[in-house]
Amino acid sequence: MIRLEGVSKRYRGGTVAVDDLTLEAAAGELTVLVGPSGCGKTTTLRMINRMVEPTSGRILLDGQDTSTISAAQLRRGIGYVIQHGGLFPHRTVLANVMTVPLLLGWSRDRARRRAEEMLELVGLSPELASRYPSQLSGGQQQRVGVARALAGDPRVILMDEPFSAVDPVVRAGLQDELVRLQRELGTTIVFVTHDIEEAIKLGDRIAVLRVGGRLAQFSTPAELLAHPADNFVADFVGRDRGYRALSFVSAPVPVHHEEPVRLGDPLTARSDEWALVVDDDQHPLGWAHRDDAVAGTSGGQGTPRPENLRLGGTLAQADGPLRAMLDAALSSPSGRGVLVDPDGRLVGTVRASEVLAVIEAQEIPGR
Repeated sequence: MIRLEGVSKRYRGGTVAVDDLTLEAAAGELTVLVGPSGCGKTTTLRMINRMVEPTSGRILLDGQDTSTISAAQLRRGIGYVIQHGGLFPHRTVLANVMTVPLLLGWSRDRARRRAEEMLELVGLSPELASRYPSQLSGGQQQRVGVARALAGDPRVILMDEPFSAVDPVVRAGLQDELVRLQRELGTTIVFVTHDIEEAIKLGDRIAVLRVGGRLAQFSTPAELLAHPADNFVADFVGRDRGYRALSFVSAPVPVHHEEPVRLGDPLTARSDEWALVVDDDQHPLGWAHRDDAVAGTSGGQGTPRPENLRLGGTLAQADGPLRAMLDAALSSPSGRGVLVDPDGRLVGTVRASEVLAVIEAQEIPGR
């Protein structure tokens, strides 16, 4: 648990970066600091590991005042991830991840084993271990940064806009990976971002800061969307907060049976111009349009072309929130959102109109 009690940071000349900030990042949760430029997010993060010393107030880590712990000792027990990974360019991936365990006095064999385990945990293949950071993609570098932060088995991990420098597709994957890791490991994480969508997706609780480092609201994502504390918070969250609130609402929706086809199978005669293509394990591969099919040898029905399948953004979990189901239906070229089970296998399809009817019947907070 991390607790900030009346913490302020003032610089010479009167500039106030953080002003009387009190909040608690609960153990085992992911707490997000979000707000516009100049609101003191990074300064707050850096005060937690004493890279910046507070002017007043105190910071407690599991009940102990961090000012009573040597800065070096404190930092060795706190993982830290920044933009671009912050990797040592002259060290291999494996050596980068071994850094903190070696500083903690682990043997090289133990540190190596731990580093290899962490690289596997964040989804990096063993052959990348001998490469240098410059030989990796941006997303891979960020995964190495996360692996290095985890390697010393820290109580706390601090993350300063770690995914802002990668493209949206890679960023979404890294966010999903972080959520998985946090649930699996139960690590206490404080995450800084300027992106409210990222904050809502990742955070167990979100602290919205104003310019000047004052706390505007500290609450769960659902509460933040449903009941913003004032106009500043409402404006920062955005005008589509009602739609975002559907991320936290689940309800039964009509699920329609879908007759899928496989690659190589002819598109059977049907009134609908779209067919859902699946693999042998019933994992959806994409929608095939009959005009894009290769002409068949009989009946002119043809078979789906892999390069013409369209799937992106049309999948949702069958037990997931209404927002994901509605988005899947609206994004689908066929007008039918594809629902899958936890193993990614086809369950059925949903229609936007029917999801909207369910939404209309719900009592959604703040509506």
